[in-house]
Amino acid sequence: MRNNSSKSQTSLRVVLTRVGEPLLAHYGASRAPLDEPAKAFEFWQTVVATEPAFEADKEHLVAILLDTKLRPTGYHVVSVGSLNEAVAHPREILRAAVVASAYGIVLMHNHPSGDPAPSEADRRVTSRVRDGADLLQIRFLDHVIAGESTHFSFREAGLV
Repeated sequence: MRNNSSKSQTSLRVVLTRVGEPLLAHYGASRAPLDEPAKAFEFWQTVVATEPAFEADKEHLVAILLDTKLRPTGYHVVSVGSLNEAVAHPREILRAAVVASAYGIVLMHNHPSGDPAPSEADRRVTSRVRDGADLLQIRFLDHVIAGESTHFSFREAGLV
């Protein structure tokens, strides 16, 4: 007879908070390959920014998870910050991609001011995520900053 009371068993558990899947109403935006920054910006406007929990006056940092055809399979709200920053470590950004076996990611966040110009902190996190994604062999397509009616793409600027 086995006595389980004498041994303490622990299990490893990974919890991803707020991984979203686009709704049926967002089908067009969610099935289009995010191979251009404008398409990622459209995904942001159509899917992420219309989520009930989205607060336009706060920065939201989102990792959009992609399949091999660069189509979104889901997205992970990594961090919701304040008026001018959302703090996240590269491991938090890449965790959902690893767990979901994503081929690639597009990192996105908004600037509530409406000006999508990147800050120095945006540049640093982009560099660190790019290096981490390379190490994990996850394709890091872009970091797109959503402004009020326009966006900034690190890829278009030659920074990714």
